[in-house]
Formats: sequence, C-alpha cells, structure tokens
Amino acid sequence: MSIDLTCSIRAGADEAWDYLASPGAFVRISPPFMPLRPVSEADSLRDGVAVLEPRSALPGPLGVRFGPRWIAQHDPAGYVEGERFVDRCVSQPYAGLTGWVHEHTVTAGPDGTAVLGDRVSARVPGRLLSPVFAYRYRQMAADLDRIRRFPGPDGGRPLTVAVTGASGLVGTALCALLGVAGHRVIRLVRGTPRGADERRWDTVDPDPALLDGVDVLVHLAGAPIAGRFTDRHLAGVRDSRVGPTRRLAELVAAREGATAMVSSSAIGLYGADRGDQTLAEDSDPGSGPVADIVVDWESDCEPALSAGARVVIVRTGLALSGAGGLLAPLAAIVRTGLGGRLGSGRQWMSWIALDDLTDIYLRAIVDPTMSGAVNAVAPEPVTNDEFTRVLGAVLRRPTVVPVPGFAPGLVLGSRGADELALADQKVDPVVLRGAGHPFRYPGLRAALAHELGAEKVPGAL
Repeated sequence: MSIDLTCSIRAGADEAWDYLASPGAFVRISPPFMPLRPVSEADSLRDGVAVLEPRSALPGPLGVRFGPRWIAQHDPAGYVEGERFVDRCVSQPYAGLTGWVHEHTVTAGPDGTAVLGDRVSARVPGRLLSPVFAYRYRQMAADLDRIRRFPGPDGGRPLTVAVTGASGLVGTALCALLGVAGHRVIRLVRGTPRGADERRWDTVDPDPALLDGVDVLVHLAGAPIAGRFTDRHLAGVRDSRVGPTRRLAELVAAREGATAMVSSSAIGLYGADRGDQTLAEDSDPGSGPVADIVVDWESDCEPALSAGARVVIVRTGLALSGAGGLLAPLAAIVRTGLGGRLGSGRQWMSWIALDDLTDIYLRAIVDPTMSGAVNAVAPEPVTNDEFTRVLGAVLRRPTVVPVPGFAPGLVLGSRGADELALADQKVDPVVLRGAGHPFRYPGLRAALAHELGAEKVPGAL
C-alpha cells in the first residue's frame, strides 16, 4: 500500500528545505510516540544514512532496548536539490517486511507558503502513519515560526552554544532545535570528546579554556531527582548540581561578559506544599529537601552575576514528553484502563510541553533582554484530577480507579512521595507573560495529543 499526504505551512519553500537539510531536523520531526528513536541522522539528504533504534520500554537505567535497528539509505537517483529526496529502508527484517520507500517533496505554495509532501510505499497500514505525519508537519511549522520570532542578536547572527546534559531528554530536543535554527552546538561531555563539537568537562576542575569562543553556556546537567528519597539519593542530586554549577559560573565570570549563562532550575524551589497560592518568580522559596537543594543550586550562579554576565535561571515544571519523564509511564498505566487520580487529586500540577520548554531555552539563549529567574510552566496549571481526566480523554480510556495516597511512598519513600508525586504547586509564568512569550501548547489537551500521537493530519498550518 502507499500513503500520499500534503500539508501547507507558513514558510517559504527555501526556508522549509533548509530546515530539513539542517543538523537536528531528523530529531525534531521524529515523534516521541514512535517505537523507534533517532540514533544518527543523515549528513546529506542526497545520499546520507539515518539510523533509528528501538525505544526502551522502561525509563532510566532500567531501560533495555531490544530489537534490530532501522537503517534508512537516501537514494541519489531520487534527489532534486531544493525539491525532493528519497529514503528507503535497507536493514533487515524491516526492509523485507515493509518494503519501505519514502519520497519527501517541498514545493512553493501560494502567498509565500511551502507545501510539504510525503509519499510512502510500504506494507504498513495508513492509520499507523497518519499520526506520525501530523506530528511532523505541526512540529516543523511551529519550529520555523519560533526561529523567525527569536532570530538572535545582530540580525540573527549564528551563536556558538555550549551545552551540558546534551544527551538528556531536554538537552537532545534543545540541541536539535538550535541546529535547525542555524546555531553551532558544542556538547560538554564528561568522557572523551568525539569531534570538534564536543569538549571534555571535568565537573571538579574544569579546563579554564572550556568556554573559549562560546557565546552562551546552557547548563542542564544533573542527576535525576526521581528515585527513593534516601540520604544517599539526595546527596547525589545535590552534589551533581551544587558545586559543578558554581565552577561553571566562575568560568563565565572569567569571560568578562563574552559569555552568557542559562542554567536549569526547578519549581521545587517553591516547596512541595503551597496549596492554592499562586507562585511567581518573586515568591519566597519553600522548605523541604528539594527546595533547599534548588536554593543552593541557583545561588551557585552568583559568580557570573557578580561579574555582570547575563544569567537566566529556568525554573522548570513537569515537562511533558511522550519519549520520557513522567508522561510515558503515566500514559502506559492509563492505556491499561487502570489509571486514576493520585490521592485526593486536588494538588496542583504546573506542567509544560517539552517543545515549549525548548522554546523558552531558545529565547533565553538568543534574547539579550532576558535575564533572571523564569518560571518555565504553561499558563494553565491543572489539578491532578483534571490532568488525569484529560489524559484519559486523549487516550480514550477510563480513569476511574484512584491511586491511594500512600502508594507513591512504596516506590519513592514518604519524603519522595510528598516532594514529587503529591507536590502541590500552582506556578504562574509571570515573566514570560510580561514578555509576550508565545506558547505552542498553553492548554493541556493539545499538548498531550501532540506528544502521544492523537492528532489528525492537518491540511494547513
């Protein structure tokens, strides 16, 4: 069978083609709900090779990937510069089972639009492919819109951006977005660098030249906070943030204003039990182990601030992605029909779609007027009860089986349950509101539909 789809987006044909040819495009338009995830992208649309591998069924270190890789070879015979490229699956057993051939086209539409075309010849039901292309079209249109809105300083001069934690959920998405936006990414890694776009980062004694030539440092690295809240676990969370962040800030300070710093943080700073109080960036910190860590983590940026560098601190809420974090396991439970509210369900959840989070980082990187703390949350927080009902509606599953309030403690311990699973924080993105920041997904339903593949293919965006 074959599927033949088109979508018109608000972009020039050259702009759309350049996006598809840029490093990071393959990652940006690969849906998180697909069973395969990108490993490497083709270095050329003419004759490059892209590789995907099975996603892990379990999160974190428990995750083990089973199954063969999907290898897509681009076909030079089907390539027309600026108009068309073709890839075909060449790896077994997929090639034999599907006979996959995918023709991509970009043509100029009316009124400065671009028409994206996808023709797939394969033994795959069209209903399985439709959500994939709905995701791709929506993602590409929104990315191009944000790139135009946030072009960077000096008329859109490409920046050199160093990123810690580049292989994590947020880091992977952000590095890809920076790539399609035309910026150079240098990944700061703790192992041996594998090329000119990687530098070794010693968290205890970083090289004084680590940030040479870097316009903006983005600091995302830190041990996962999820886990059983033992003293050892909390010490690991603290030590991965408090200390390494200060040493990076000292390197930024030594750059005498040549490098800006964008550091991740968390709304955990406000404490785990704030009830119906609306929390803005100038609200007082709360109490508890997570709040204590985040306060010290943010304080580590002080050397850069004191030196006059531009510093943005991104206080992140519950980041929603079908590829990882909390959403994937929650969706898996709801799909069984056994999902339900957690405890009373009255606790506030301040969430943000992963793509909105990467947009905020992009703006923090390129916008010289942005500085200080920024609440990276959607403008419409919801209660746990509402979150569960909307998730069930998107997945078309009932959510009538409540989870007892004591249940999270069996996994996280009592402290972990209170600080994470039962946290009650109603956070408002006041700074972003004041800056007129556009959200792709201000409402929960659209965000979940995008991440979980519940969208229909649009005719135009």
